[in-house]
Amino acid sequence: MTATDVRDWDPGDGRLPTPSTTRSPAWSADVTPRSTAALPPLAPDRDPAAPDWFEVVEHFREGLVVCDADGVVRHVSPVAERLLPEVTPGELLSAAGVPGLSDGDAGGFTHHGRRLTARQVPLSGARCCWYVEDVTDSVSRADALLAERARSAFLAVVGDKLGNPLHPDRAAAAVVRLAVPTLAEVAVLVLAPRGGRARWWRASRTDDEAPTVDSGVLAGGDLPTAIADGLTGVEPHAVDWLVEQAVDAGWLPGLAGAESAARVVPLPGRDAPVGVLLVARRSTRWYDEADVELARAFAARAGAALTTALLYRDQAEVADTLQASLLPVEPAEAAGVQWGTAYRPAQAGLRIGGDFYGSHRLADGGSVFFLGDVSGKGVEAAVFTGQLRQCLQALHRLESHPGRLLRLLNDALLETTQAHGQGRFATMVLGVARPQRDGGLTLTMAGGGHLPPLVLRTSGEVESVPLSGMLIGVVPDPRVGEVTVRLEPGETCLLYSDGVTEARGGRRGDEQFGTERLVAAVTGCQRMPAPALAERVEQVTCDWLAHGDHDDIAVLALRATGLGGRGSRHLHSVPAQAGTDRQRETDA
Repeated sequence: MTATDVRDWDPGDGRLPTPSTTRSPAWSADVTPRSTAALPPLAPDRDPAAPDWFEVVEHFREGLVVCDADGVVRHVSPVAERLLPEVTPGELLSAAGVPGLSDGDAGGFTHHGRRLTARQVPLSGARCCWYVEDVTDSVSRADALLAERARSAFLAVVGDKLGNPLHPDRAAAAVVRLAVPTLAEVAVLVLAPRGGRARWWRASRTDDEAPTVDSGVLAGGDLPTAIADGLTGVEPHAVDWLVEQAVDAGWLPGLAGAESAARVVPLPGRDAPVGVLLVARRSTRWYDEADVELARAFAARAGAALTTALLYRDQAEVADTLQASLLPVEPAEAAGVQWGTAYRPAQAGLRIGGDFYGSHRLADGGSVFFLGDVSGKGVEAAVFTGQLRQCLQALHRLESHPGRLLRLLNDALLETTQAHGQGRFATMVLGVARPQRDGGLTLTMAGGGHLPPLVLRTSGEVESVPLSGMLIGVVPDPRVGEVTVRLEPGETCLLYSDGVTEARGGRRGDEQFGTERLVAAVTGCQRMPAPALAERVEQVTCDWLAHGDHDDIAVLALRATGLGGRGSRHLHSVPAQAGTDRQRETDA
């Protein structure tokens, strides 16, 4: 197709084509251009019927109200008629009494329950046009979005604040404090009764002050009916009598029953509600469905936090009870014997370890005493010491001779460890102390692989008792060493664990304390009472450690005080000089 073929075609834009003259090709330089005749004028366009502007604006989102220079309404679009039925053509716009239009100020206003916006646009001839739009749905969506963001932010803060407390009292106080003022002006939390008594916490706020928190205890039978129902998982809906019950219980300070709105929400727990949350505020802010849902979401987080705190408390109580049962028991009082003990576990947070000591009285007036160390540290070692002490508790009634008693204990431990596959063992010094007529003590001791005891003589000399033997709980028939030592009145026998001699410290922090330093530390302490001597050994060991890691430390000292005698109450923290001692003895 060439330009000649389409020269006289209708271009399709409403204009009529005009005949054109033949043009010379641009490449022909010989041809002289001919003059063209003047073009005839275009035929005038056909005048289509002008569209009705009402047909155009009828489908606008905004309604249009056109007023003349005098403020008389001249035209009202169909959308404006629906939004502003008071506006009538031919009458003054101000006479319609529409807020936002009558005062001439553009902006947003509420009319017939709808949220409208209006803007005024000046026209020619001093006329004006009002554009009115219904923004109810968009405003509602924006408000809902803002409210949801506020709820999400509130719940995020709640989750952050309630994620830390592991103490039930602190968690409960935090719950009611967080509920005010977002959920209520007064919030009351009632925990499920324990031992027939229910604890409650309340947070209240006046004006813009920070909420104040108080608490109390009620008998389980005195709880309001709504609270008791809430503790069963039922959410009361009769809010009128709910407020009355809360007012009667004295839980709503500053709120009158007729002027208040309240809701009760259970706090979910593991098997049953852990508690109930009562929220109340003035009836000017009624609890709608969104508020109730927010209170339920808050209660779910509060219930989880309180459940965790209560579980932690229960576990802590169990742990404390078990630890108390596994701690070394102070020796039983016996005639002619003064006991001194010191104990420091390797893991201070547990308060228990693998060292143990104790004593049991015999029917003939003597006492079985012991100090030992089991393999391992921490809870497992403490459990094993508990088993060992229970065995001694039972076996000393059957056998009082130290050597035979230690062999019986070995057999019992072998049976226990083999049954449980533990493979644990122990070292021990076990002895029997019997008072003599002259006020002294006779100590018959058996050794099971433990460090030899030390004896502090009245002369100031420190002797090491030659006691040896094999580990307890390893072989069926261990070699057990036996020795008998006599203590004169005022002399002390000192038993200690390897946590003392193997304590590492000093300048470089890796040097063991050793037996020589221990002997030097107790030399000259012969006049110290047994408790003071045991405390001194612990103190010098800890000073050597300088807060470093250490093994379990246990010390047992027994001092011969004479029949009916009592040890001196004067504690010699620093040994007195020999000359001073002789002078005091002469004065005496």
